[in-house]
Amino acid sequence: MQNGGGRRATVAAAACGFFMTVLAACGGPRTEVHHGDVPRPGGPSGTARPSPSVAPPGVPGVGERLWRQVPAGTRQLVAVYGEHRDSPDSTLVLYEKRGSRWERTVSWAAHNGKQGWTTDHHEGDERSPVGVFTLSDAGGLLDDPGSRLPYTQDEDAFASPYYWDEAHWHDFDYVIAIDYNRRRGTRPDDPTRPLGQTKGGGIWLHLDHGDGTLGCVSVPEEAMEYLLRTLDPKDRPVVVMGDRVALSA
Repeated sequence: MQNGGGRRATVAAAACGFFMTVLAACGGPRTEVHHGDVPRPGGPSGTARPSPSVAPPGVPGVGERLWRQVPAGTRQLVAVYGEHRDSPDSTLVLYEKRGSRWERTVSWAAHNGKQGWTTDHHEGDERSPVGVFTLSDAGGLLDDPGSRLPYTQDEDAFASPYYWDEAHWHDFDYVIAIDYNRRRGTRPDDPTRPLGQTKGGGIWLHLDHGDGTLGCVSVPEEAMEYLLRTLDPKDRPVVVMGDRVALSA
C-alpha cells in the first residue's frame, strides 16, 4: 500500500508540473501590477508579462448589477476600468474563465472618451458608454493578423479622415466593434443604429493615439493584435466597461 501511494504521489506531482509548464508556455509574456482591488497596466508601456494570479469567482471591481448582465456561457471578458467619471484614462484587462474561476491574463494602459464615461451615451458627448457589451466583429485598414472574430479589411473604410492630426492616422489599423447600438454580425462600420442615431454608435476598441477618444476605447497596437488573435466567438467574449464607481455598483 505504501508503494502504491508513493507511485500515485509521484504521478500527481509530475502531472502538476507538466500542467504548470503548459500554462506558462501558452500564456506568453504578460504581467499584473495591482492597485487596491483593481489591476493596473503591466510594465512601463502596458506591455503584458507573466502573471500567475487568479481572481476569485467573478471579476474584481465589477458589481452585481453589471455582473448579472454578463451572458451565460461567456468565458472571455475584457474589463475596462476607468480612472473616474470625467477621466479619459483607463486600464484594460483580459480575463478568461478556467473551470469555475476567472483568471487575469493580460492588461494594458488604455484611453476612453475625452470627457469620461456615461450611463446615457448620446452622439457627440465624447463620453464612453458604461455597460456590458458583446464583442462579435472586427476589421481594420491592415490585413487580418489572425483574428478569430470575423474580420473585414478595407483600406478606404477604415482610413482616418485626412484632416485629422497625424497622431490619429493609425487609429483604425485594427478595430473590434463594441456591440453598443449596432447590429451584430455585420462589419464594424455598418451604419445601422437600432436605438436611433441620437444614441450614438461606432464604439470600437482601436489603436491608441495617446489621449482620449470620441467614445471608443483605445489600446496599444500589441494589445489589439493580442485581442484579435485571442478573442474567440465560441467563448462568447464581452467587454464590461466604465469608471470604477459605476463598475462596482
